[in-house]
Amino acid sequence: MTTVSAAPQPTLRADLLARLAEPVTYDLAVIGGGATGLGVALDAAARGYRVVLVESHDFAKGTSSRATKLVHGGVRYLAQGNIALVREALHERTTLLHNAPHLAQPLAFVMPSYKLWETPFYGVGLKMYDALAGKAGLGSTQFLGRTEALRCLPTARPDGLKGGVKYWDGQFDDARLALALARTSALQGALLVNYCPARELIHEGGKVAGLVCEDSETGRRFEIRARCVVNATGVWVDGLRQQDGEATGHPVRAMVAPSQGVHVVVDREFLPSDHALMVPKTADGRVLFAVPWLGKLILGTTDSPRQDLAREPLALREEVAFILEESARYLRRAPTAADVRSIWVGLRPLVKPQDDDGNTKAISREHTVAVGRSGLVTVTGGKWTTYRAMAEDVLQKCIGEGLLAGGTRSRTSDLPVVGAPAAGVQHRLCDPQGLHSYGTEAAAVAALPGAGVELAPGLTEAMVRFAIRHEYARTVEDVLARRCRLLFLDARLAAKVAPAVAALLREELGADPQLEAFLALAQQYATVPA
Repeated sequence: MTTVSAAPQPTLRADLLARLAEPVTYDLAVIGGGATGLGVALDAAARGYRVVLVESHDFAKGTSSRATKLVHGGVRYLAQGNIALVREALHERTTLLHNAPHLAQPLAFVMPSYKLWETPFYGVGLKMYDALAGKAGLGSTQFLGRTEALRCLPTARPDGLKGGVKYWDGQFDDARLALALARTSALQGALLVNYCPARELIHEGGKVAGLVCEDSETGRRFEIRARCVVNATGVWVDGLRQQDGEATGHPVRAMVAPSQGVHVVVDREFLPSDHALMVPKTADGRVLFAVPWLGKLILGTTDSPRQDLAREPLALREEVAFILEESARYLRRAPTAADVRSIWVGLRPLVKPQDDDGNTKAISREHTVAVGRSGLVTVTGGKWTTYRAMAEDVLQKCIGEGLLAGGTRSRTSDLPVVGAPAAGVQHRLCDPQGLHSYGTEAAAVAALPGAGVELAPGLTEAMVRFAIRHEYARTVEDVLARRCRLLFLDARLAAKVAPAVAALLREELGADPQLEAFLALAQQYATVPA
């Protein structure tokens, strides 16, 4: 296994901006710091290309921090007959669990059966899932009797329960994985800057030659020259594509059909188990999960077409009601609105089919890589599990189009991320977050001032300082939403500790920590739509 340095590197913004101002022509400029953009930056930097990545907000601010926290091959895609997508995802699942064992781990799922035909029907499909995984499998599918099913899911509704099927997939901490990808990319030589939106593309002779970005904190602009520019802005890719098309006189058609997924978080007491519950087909045709994660239970998710591209989408009343009602069909004690600790919404960048009918459930979750007439490379679609394969596809397209020099191969299949331990980990992602979440960097965190001062369970002053000094954090939201996941776990508790986090940010940075904006966001996450 290739190893990376265990010494935490500083992320001083003044130094990052000084590097950004240097008159350098990069091999590759990436716009967008979500899973896809970070994956591209890491792959390219590891191959030896000179790489810069700019992100308009924080890394993983959008969709990439709002996943269902599953690293999976896609059981539903198997039902759709998309064998190639499932096989690729199962392979990538193993790679991810290998390269980030402190952030991505195996998880057992149980599909309860309330009708006699469900166990054999779904069980056969999941045996096929095992077969496709082959040596990459995490455990064998098991047929469960009623007693065994209740042992795995002690709070499942017992009335009418016939048994169930147990199978294995994975779960992960999406935002912290994104952050690890960013920091690993930096170790490989890439320059990454958050809160630095790309304002315009630079064109020369009808071809993209770079971009102009702007530091959100000072308004200072930077001109970045690059041989190849990748648009990896998720659901927002069409905005950049349209700007490119207007500049070159070639209007473009929108690629993305956004879909909204809502997640509801409640206490683990509703399912006190290290097994997740999976319902293969709900009333709206989607899969419903109840996933133990970082000491809480995630319920979701929905699939609703969305026309706007809000940075913080609001959950619809009917979406939350749907999740709670469906959960009530399978849990002995049904969670109510009063039990909700946090609600968060993600927008999926689904690629539009030519004969789009607005039904996002029917749209493929596969990714698309497109090259415009100007040479602008756009990647969208896909899912977290396959981020690494997507990055390989993007770079292969860049090389094939002559935008990057060839002769190098991807190194990321065996490149552990920052903090990844060489041996197995002792903690589970089902367990509450804490110092163990930092992997091999735990000692470095514990050595900082305030290691013994706990602001909230699993969050110390030292962790906040580490986030600021080594993890690019600039605001209260950066710390409490993505370095620590408290906003996603318990929005009211996050609001309670926010002033203490803001004080540390002021001390470390001497800048506005945007406390009031965070308190308003925490209120949104804590509010059940009426």
